[in-house]
Amino acid sequence: MSRYRTLFRQSALLYRFRRDKVAIASFSILLLLLIISFAAPFIAPFNPYDPTQIDIMDSNLPPVWQTDGDARFTLGTDTQGRDIWSTMLYGTRISITIGLFAVLLQSLLGIAMGLAAGYYGGRLDSFLMRLADIQLSFSTLMVAIVVLAVFQAAFGSELYNELAIFMLILVIGIAEWPQYARTVRASVLAEKKKEYVDAVRVIGLSRRRIMFRHILPNTLSPILVISTVQVANAIMSEAALSFLGLGMPVNQPSLGSLINSGFQYILSGSWWITTFPALLLILLVLVINLLGDWLRDVLNPKLYKE
Repeated sequence: MSRYRTLFRQSALLYRFRRDKVAIASFSILLLLLIISFAAPFIAPFNPYDPTQIDIMDSNLPPVWQTDGDARFTLGTDTQGRDIWSTMLYGTRISITIGLFAVLLQSLLGIAMGLAAGYYGGRLDSFLMRLADIQLSFSTLMVAIVVLAVFQAAFGSELYNELAIFMLILVIGIAEWPQYARTVRASVLAEKKKEYVDAVRVIGLSRRRIMFRHILPNTLSPILVISTVQVANAIMSEAALSFLGLGMPVNQPSLGSLINSGFQYILSGSWWITTFPALLLILLVLVINLLGDWLRDVLNPKLYKE
């Protein structure tokens, strides 16, 4: 373990990270958001899931620095009387969870299909790539809207509200797998012609072992870059679906559903219900994209500049 720790400390990746102020700032903000969101049950002043802690008489209270603000609610309350700061913490946790698990699902599907298409080639390659082309011809939001709307119409809103987080992970994950498949396929086509692949093939290793033990590790760089960007895309997709009323229900707030719940009141004076969650969503997506751009530049020597 100490050997790997020493290698990491001496790695070029850590050296370049320490020299990049934007990467350090982005990572620090992202780490802070992760900590406070997943520690929400311990640091949030109120639990937005607990009806006993919500009073409708506290609805639409402005932030504490404005007239009529209440010291108990630093950023004000929403139309249900929930503390905005507390719902933002819980909502960020849901948004990040959906983003991470959706990317995990799409990466597993895409990597498996990309490896098979690139290594075996032939009809399997043609079939999987045409399937990816068809999938890419539909936007993620369009696929998600159709699937989620049909599910709600067929099984009812009550069942959907119980399964909303799983449905969002499933739909966003399945809709985005071609991004991984095409990238991994291109890397496999380049790697399988190299001498080390010929060597392990000659000694009799199985195709599965060659693909997963020898070729896949050499395709991790583009996968890491794609995964970083895709987490931000998945969070934005969830927010867009929640804003349209097809995402997380009001009683399980994500950042998107929080923005949606206060959007109709933004012109009537209750601007804080939508504004603060929207700013947090922008910040979250921005720091993830900045880290993705830095990672892409570092892992590609042709793009990296000292």
